[in-house]
Amino acid sequence: MKNAYLAGGCFWCIASFISSLNGVVDVVSGYSGGDEVSPTYEEVKSQKTLHRETIKVIYDETIISYKEILQFFLENVDPFDENGQFIDRGHSYTLAIYYNDIDEKEEAIKQIKELEQQTNKKVYIAIEKFKVFYEAEEYHQKYHLKNPEEFEEELNKSGRKK
Repeated sequence: MKNAYLAGGCFWCIASFISSLNGVVDVVSGYSGGDEVSPTYEEVKSQKTLHRETIKVIYDETIISYKEILQFFLENVDPFDENGQFIDRGHSYTLAIYYNDIDEKEEAIKQIKELEQQTNKKVYIAIEKFKVFYEAEEYHQKYHLKNPEEFEEELNKSGRKK
């Protein structure tokens, strides 16, 4: 099993999409990117840290590749929004790919460059070396399964459903 770390705005939303992929074993919601130790949801959401809402994607690389996960990620976010995602605004909702090694870094750079060339638009996705991941509080884990009505409302209100 391998891990990929992606910040795609609201972790509830991106976790639900990524978890549907064949070869993805689990998706854990959490925080990454900042230096603050053990941040809480309220601290991250209120922009009191430099962490972003992030998902840890645990996947079987014999079934799905890192490249395929990144492609799917890019298709399910707005890579041209530098200030957040949909209705979620602020640094904690900006996009990032946290790479574990040089191959992951090169793949992320390649895909972002290709997207910029295809669209002739600037992509706002940070590519940063993975440091640490803090698991979010339990009520955030698999939110879309535990709270389907509230999750559906979030998708509609946020504009992600479109």
